[in-house]
Amino acid sequence: MTWHVAIKKSKMKPGKKKMLTVAKKLVLLGQMGEEFFATEALCRHMRWPLAYGAKVKDDCIRCPLHQTTHRIDTGEMVEWSPFPLFPPYGKLVGKLSKQKDLKIYQTRVNNGNIEVKIE
Repeated sequence: MTWHVAIKKSKMKPGKKKMLTVAKKLVLLGQMGEEFFATEALCRHMRWPLAYGAKVKDDCIRCPLHQTTHRIDTGEMVEWSPFPLFPPYGKLVGKLSKQKDLKIYQTRVNNGNIEVKIE
């Protein structure tokens, strides 16, 4: 595994998220307080870009499209609830979709850059 520069630290702001390509991988980079995190950029259910409205709260990230929630530190799925606005459809799609954990990447700050460790 190799560390790759993702973005200058000065370009990230607390609470903000950015979708970036790092070593040919689409990555979501975010900041919570002084800490940075990196996950795969697309949700595990329907491949929706998490940068477009995902909420980060209580050390978890929640997809804005169907509300599936994953832990930011491990990627473990906490809640699987596709399309909660129309429960019958959500239950059907949920049964047809395989529940998957979110890929998490290590981050570090080095020489003023945020780096992501990619396999």
